[in-house]
Amino acid sequence: MNALNSRTAAIAAVVLIAPAVTGCGINTIPTKEEAAKARWADVQSAYQRRADLVPQLVATVQGAAISERAILTEVIQARAQATGVTVTPETLSDPAAFQQYQAAQGQLSQALSRLMLVVERYPEVKSNQNFLVLQTQLEGTENRINITRIDYNEAVRDYNTSLRTFPTVIWAKTIHGGSEPMQLFQATEAAQTAPTVNFDALNPARPGGTAAPTTPGAAPPAQ
Repeated sequence: MNALNSRTAAIAAVVLIAPAVTGCGINTIPTKEEAAKARWADVQSAYQRRADLVPQLVATVQGAAISERAILTEVIQARAQATGVTVTPETLSDPAAFQQYQAAQGQLSQALSRLMLVVERYPEVKSNQNFLVLQTQLEGTENRINITRIDYNEAVRDYNTSLRTFPTVIWAKTIHGGSEPMQLFQATEAAQTAPTVNFDALNPARPGGTAAPTTPGAAPPAQ
């Protein structure tokens, strides 16, 4: 009977203590951490979607025989670098890994922007139905990337704040002592400046080059 009473008392204690422990924020840090990791998965998915579109975009532009081949090579190389750098949820607190990832994605963004500037000179590309579809998909993906980055940053700020504010800072110093602040996306220096293309250098038709300029709508010079 005494054993039964003791067991009943223990269960009653757990029932009474559990809400108090839960209410004091002991689960706040892991909950917010998981939310931030989920937002990171959204970011990676959006970037992967862009990477998947690049080969189709390059193939379509190549089919138009544009003369600025260096831009296509740059896009291909930037994509390879961007897909070769990964950040796992476990390394989101590593500044070096995160900055490397962001830099690689930024280089691909810049390369794609330069490619779109070049395409402006080729009506046959701009009117290509496949290109128009890919351009629309790419624009939608870029918008999605921006949204997921904002959502991720908000989730990370919320999580990082919980590591420094009362009462959750108590758990950050004790039970969740291994929790580290996650990295935020920051605007890169390159993002502050619109991409530029030196057509004089890309097209030997211009001063300093050796060939004649291409007339809009006419076939590009043979390579």
